[in-house]
Amino acid sequence: MKLIKTEAGQQAFKSRLPVFSARQRTAFIMFDGQKSVQQVLAAAASLGLTAEDVEHMVAHGMLAPAPGESVLALEQAAQNLAVQAADDAFKARSPQERYTEAKPLATKLTAALGLRGFRLNLAVESAGGYDELLTLLPKIRDAAGAKACEELERVLTQ
Repeated sequence: MKLIKTEAGQQAFKSRLPVFSARQRTAFIMFDGQKSVQQVLAAAASLGLTAEDVEHMVAHGMLAPAPGESVLALEQAAQNLAVQAADDAFKARSPQERYTEAKPLATKLTAALGLRGFRLNLAVESAGGYDELLTLLPKIRDAAGAKACEELERVLTQ
């Protein structure tokens, strides 16, 4: 399965929206419609790119099938990625990797709170590591709601 960048993906990339983690931003560049998903995953393995990262970019409309790739192939690739993502979820990530992925999510959640979340947003932005961000998680959950914090919780605790 070969994927290409969508217009929405390119706009999000250019505007540096926190939709992408650092490793997703790096891998996003590699999706040119010439390399398969497996080739990109292999090339970016040293960055810690997982199938879940690719699935995240597809699910958020940042990547789409290359011309000539069928929707059926996309569905099959998504199933394969889901299986691989489940395997990858069991692999331990370092606290630094979790922090790197979680900080943009926490920033986005607290920034969306407006003035009522101003101090919390400042605390998130000044969090210097995984432990500090994990300490702020209950406050973020209380302010933004449990549903909104699901992905942040998953990144920090799994």
